[in-house]
Amino acid sequence: MFNLTNQNAVVTGAGSGIGKSVALLFGKQGAHVFVLDVNEKQASDTVSEIIEAGGKATAQVADVSNQQKVVEIFQQIGRVDVLVNSAGISHIGKADTTTAADFDRLFNVNVKGLYNCLYAAIPLMKKNKGGVILNMSSIAAIVGIPDRFAYSMTKGAVAAMTLSVAKDYLADNIRCNCISPARVHTAFVDGFLAKNYPGKEAEMFEKLSKTQPIGRMAKPDEIAHLILYLCSPEASFITGCDYPIDGGFVKLNN
Repeated sequence: MFNLTNQNAVVTGAGSGIGKSVALLFGKQGAHVFVLDVNEKQASDTVSEIIEAGGKATAQVADVSNQQKVVEIFQQIGRVDVLVNSAGISHIGKADTTTAADFDRLFNVNVKGLYNCLYAAIPLMKKNKGGVILNMSSIAAIVGIPDRFAYSMTKGAVAAMTLSVAKDYLADNIRCNCISPARVHTAFVDGFLAKNYPGKEAEMFEKLSKTQPIGRMAKPDEIAHLILYLCSPEASFITGCDYPIDGGFVKLNN
């Protein structure tokens, strides 16, 4: 089950975090994984791990906010069966404490960057008579999260773009879904705690973990397994959906 043999899968932000877990898992399931990341070393490290495990992978250094570069990379790849838009950045701030520069920075990566990848991939999928797209939204698009104004804005846009793409390309056999994780334990979380709560990292980690009713943060691999399912032939009847994967955060927090 969940076999991706002979499929070309593009994963953005695959040098670290959730994107890396997705890339590694897709490699195990037989896909040729095209690892896109702005960080060349991290992209190369992911590719090395996939190849060492017996898989196929190619690294591509990509700033997803640069449409011309993104289009060039996708044209080089040629055939795209699966696209996972995982690249993204975060920001702490409210509407009146978020600068225009920070707002633009998040928009350019999380919204325009995702659009750029859609813009580049969809014509290739149409030519190939089908494909699967998985976008990374967030529970921040569903519920109010304190101090996440710009980040929430971008993830709401991701959810809306997912519905538009799913609707527009039904006749082209292109499925498009998104997932909405709650907190996931990645290197980003550790860096955030070290920067903002020096000396209190363990205490704050425990506090953030308990905001999920299940009592902990997700592991990147747990997110990757849901993404694998949604991108696999077993999910061929699913399109235009958002899947919260949140340890009960949205429905069970009272």
